[in-house]
Amino acid sequence: MAHSCYLGVTLWDLWNPIVGTLWGRTMEPETTKPEVVKPETTMAETAKPETAEPQIVAPQGTGRRMEQGKFAQVSRRELLKVAPVIVLGAFAIPGAQEWMLKKGLGSSDWASALLFRRAHLAPTFADSELTPFEKFPINGYDVDDPGVIFEKWTLTVSGAVQRPGEYTLAQIQALPRTRQNTRHVCVEGWDVIGRFGGARLSDFLNMIGADTSARFITVACADDYYETLDMATALHPQTLLCYEMYDRPLTREHGAPLRLNVPTKVGYKQAKYLTDLKVTNVLDKVGYWEDQGYSSFYGL
Repeated sequence: MAHSCYLGVTLWDLWNPIVGTLWGRTMEPETTKPEVVKPETTMAETAKPETAEPQIVAPQGTGRRMEQGKFAQVSRRELLKVAPVIVLGAFAIPGAQEWMLKKGLGSSDWASALLFRRAHLAPTFADSELTPFEKFPINGYDVDDPGVIFEKWTLTVSGAVQRPGEYTLAQIQALPRTRQNTRHVCVEGWDVIGRFGGARLSDFLNMIGADTSARFITVACADDYYETLDMATALHPQTLLCYEMYDRPLTREHGAPLRLNVPTKVGYKQAKYLTDLKVTNVLDKVGYWEDQGYSSFYGL
């Protein structure tokens, strides 16, 4: 309550001079000049012909319109000056701050999604530009190895698909393999260039008979991480169900047996240790980091 009162006083102190200025411009009392008593004139003076100066009479109401126009111009100028202060002040209120952040983030994601094009590829790089495998950062959500038993591993598929069920790594590896040298960008501020291999997610969705008019793909992971991709990103030709790095089987630290590789998105969208995949139009949860306030689209 004390913060709200302090903010209210601060905003009033900033606003008050402007209101006073604008109020003063319109509410000033009219200044009337004292009546001047002319001395009596003689008959001779009265007889002199007077040359009246031409007077320009403004159309009725013109002066008032000009005054109102000037007032409006001043009002807009003064309000523009104080607008940033008002926004910053509102941003300091906890409830308003959260609302403004959500609205701003939602608008940014909406605009980014409109600009996304499946035909627009992320940059690819020569083998000579690759970050050495041993220097590729291991960035985990909870643990570096959740202990997946590879021999028993399957990917559980559900949702708006014609062929739900359990899919083995061998079935995914039977799809055409794509290898690509792309940049991995972390929200923490670092980036590296790696070599990734696997099946296009679009090919897998075709194999399971996914309804590609649905809005989302959701994945769950062995370490309890979870993530979401919009359908346009899932169908992008560079989005992989990745089971290789640097032409070798994916290691446990990097997400074996299966992870996402999405070079059009930031790193936290590229979930590791996949166990479940669902095609859906409704999201109960967006993603681990998104549900804590991060961007749900985050295109690069």
